[in-house]
Amino acid sequence: MKVIHLISGGDSGGAKTHVLSLLQNLSKSIDVTMVCFMEGPFAQEARDLGIRTEVYPSRNVLGTLAILKQKIRSEGCDLLHCHGARGNMMGAFLRRSTGVPVVTTVHSDYRLDYLGRPFSRVTYGTINTIALRRLDYRIGVSDAMVDLLISRGFDPDKLFTIYNGIDFTLPPPALGREEYFHSVGLQADKDSVVVGIAARLNPVKDVSTLIKGFAKAHASCPHLRLLIAGDGEERSMLEALARELGVSDTVCFAGWISDTNTFYQSIDINTLTSLSETFPYALTEGARASLPTVSSRVGGVPYLIDHGVNGLLFEPGDADGLAHHLITLAKDPVQRQHLGERLRQKGVEEYSLESTIQRQLTIYRTILRRKERARTIGRRDGALVCGAYGRGNAGDDAILEAIVRELRQIDPDLPVWVLSRRPDETRLTYRVNAIYTFAFPRFLARMRKTRLYINGGGSLMQDVTSRRSLWFYLFTISAGKKLGNRVLMYGCGIGPIQYPSNRNLCAKVLQSNVDMITLRDTHSLTELQDMGIDAPEIVLSSDPTVILPAAEPEVVDGMLESRGLDPNGKYIGFTLRPWPGYDEEKARIFGQAADYAWEKYGLTPIFIPIEKRLDVGACKRAAAYMKAPHYIFTDTGASDHTIGLFARMQVVVSMRLHALVFSAGQGVPLVGVVYDQKISSFLRYIGQDLFTDLKDVSYEGLCAHIDAAVNRIGDTEFLSGGVDRLRQVERRNSEAAEKLLGR
Repeated sequence: MKVIHLISGGDSGGAKTHVLSLLQNLSKSIDVTMVCFMEGPFAQEARDLGIRTEVYPSRNVLGTLAILKQKIRSEGCDLLHCHGARGNMMGAFLRRSTGVPVVTTVHSDYRLDYLGRPFSRVTYGTINTIALRRLDYRIGVSDAMVDLLISRGFDPDKLFTIYNGIDFTLPPPALGREEYFHSVGLQADKDSVVVGIAARLNPVKDVSTLIKGFAKAHASCPHLRLLIAGDGEERSMLEALARELGVSDTVCFAGWISDTNTFYQSIDINTLTSLSETFPYALTEGARASLPTVSSRVGGVPYLIDHGVNGLLFEPGDADGLAHHLITLAKDPVQRQHLGERLRQKGVEEYSLESTIQRQLTIYRTILRRKERARTIGRRDGALVCGAYGRGNAGDDAILEAIVRELRQIDPDLPVWVLSRRPDETRLTYRVNAIYTFAFPRFLARMRKTRLYINGGGSLMQDVTSRRSLWFYLFTISAGKKLGNRVLMYGCGIGPIQYPSNRNLCAKVLQSNVDMITLRDTHSLTELQDMGIDAPEIVLSSDPTVILPAAEPEVVDGMLESRGLDPNGKYIGFTLRPWPGYDEEKARIFGQAADYAWEKYGLTPIFIPIEKRLDVGACKRAAAYMKAPHYIFTDTGASDHTIGLFARMQVVVSMRLHALVFSAGQGVPLVGVVYDQKISSFLRYIGQDLFTDLKDVSYEGLCAHIDAAVNRIGDTEFLSGGVDRLRQVERRNSEAAEKLLGR
């Protein structure tokens, strides 16, 4: 593989470090050439590192393009990889004239690159903005940068993520701590707690907030010191600010430093105050030195730092929040140690240099594989997935997550499109293209280009909540087939369909338009048989969400701690929803049963919504009748966070199917409250027997079920057996998709 990198040659900071480190290591595996458009320290440093470097300093853009085109044609080139405005501009021209795929790495928010430099913003900034849209692929330096690009309309299928990886081997410092501080001019002794930052002194880094926060913290903790490594246009202003706040004697401006290793091993607390970031080296370098870190909550930072678990976060510009965290760490050396150790552990596992290099090679192979795919696969490609997505229901969204995950396991290059009520949110969350659910012209046009239409899980084939939704899903199934797709109903539930006319319509559409149906329970199979549907291939599988994992334990610890809950506490989970029959009397029964679990077993009631828009209100109605301490989650976040919360429950009482699915998958004893036959059908399917109809719920009966569930705590064989079988048969969902895709 031969790759040419195009870059201006005047780069500095994180972008420079990323590119030089990347090329030095890539050249050990593939043929790499770096082309710069100016001579200078960047090009010379690249040569010193053994990177093949060529410089074309001419201001004649057309002449340089002609030279590069000739070079590509005569020497051969598989890929062009661009960095920065000048590289992107040249890549955009070369893409069309050479036919070589072009990818760029977006190192920072291109709208902020020239902040404070209006002329450069108008010229270079505009060129870069246009060029970025004309390249084939883009690599964001962090998931947050990819999210930003998606939010600005870039195609998720043409985006990749990479991180600024570093070598986590920690060489010894060149100087001892106190000797180093003396060398840079910081007045500190062995009892000082030194806060440090390594950053350019420009507006985006917002070092003024650091100085303001430090001044507030220093008033409470006089042993704090601040060491600022870096230089830039704001240095004079920042020095004046330190004098104005009366901390100039405890703040040291060290200027640019070359020995960052000794810097990080000398300070006690690492900080970052940026208004915008991708994924800064300053954090991974601090992690390598096991430094507790306080950072603004920007860009890719939260992907590395879990607040309260391995670092502390504050909102950009919040000097008071920063000061609070600095005071906390200044007073607690044990917490400093624990946060630093956890941060290093995560950095080693996820952000090493080796993982970055392998990720870059994987991106190159993927681009070349897709180029070949476009040549051979033909006009139709991809899958369109339709379901009850983008409505704030954690269960439905988990279904989509599971389907997308399995499709990408089948074919990692398969373009996936989703119909969603909130397409922008769906694009960001699942990194797929999304169309508004009722944008008929758009999704019908897309159906003419895809190979597979998926009616995606859940209870879509029912008319209890809405007859119109049933008609809509039947229409999309019929349209998908007529427009040339294979049609798959994926891990779905069937019924109840109450109206005879709807049963007849459903039978007609499914019988003539569906290729395969995978079902999540036996009751759904009976429903299909009763409607006389036998033309599609029908397979009994399970709900797709049983494959989804829980969040890591330390993440769930942080979720609980941030709400004042003990991560090692004992809890009983309740998931309730508004439904006909869930009245004040039933709410009172649930509240009293929650009190019973607290009084008899010491289980703190936790209310966990699945569809927060509806469930939080239902939970509050029950909690209003309680005396015991309790907590109501108003938002549980991503699917793995929700599953992780259910995993911490000793018992779960639920009206929601997916609360039962998530809990069962984590081996938690269950009590089901049946408002719909899908609840009892699922519980019977996994061999569980603790459930009662909503209309029959009584205080005595619910408490008896809680007693029985508590007695099952620790009975791993009983609790896990049915779910293990579910996970085994769930494979039939992806096998059906693979079959229809012709893989």
